[in-house]
Amino acid sequence: MRLKKNIKAGNNKNLITVFLLTFFLFTLSNAKTVDNLEGKNTDIKILDKISSKNELIKLINNQEYIYKDLSIKSIKCTDSELDDNPEIKAYIQVKDLTKKDRNNVFVFNGWMFSSSPSIAPFDHPVYDIWLINCY
Repeated sequence: MRLKKNIKAGNNKNLITVFLLTFFLFTLSNAKTVDNLEGKNTDIKILDKISSKNELIKLINNQEYIYKDLSIKSIKCTDSELDDNPEIKAYIQVKDLTKKDRNNVFVFNGWMFSSSPSIAPFDHPVYDIWLINCY
């Protein structure tokens, strides 16, 4: 009789273990989606290399912003602020308005990273752009 009770208790422990594992896996999968918070606004800093002046620009995602000879548009930005090593990244498109084929040529079209701007550098003879914030 005691042997049967121990077997039933063992089966219950297995059920509890499986339940706890699924609960923790479920909470961890939800935590990953919270880590990458998608923002509605992107802050960039633009340096004019000729005048040596920099300016903080606040972009609203999916709206075009004209800065002197540049057309800048932030498509999407994410911030992993809950991570130990937070990373801000944004998908940015930049057009040079001085070129005749404005609609077809992007000076920059890709992801920018706040911690490593040299991964996908913005290459322009007059301006430099850095990603600052996403909120």
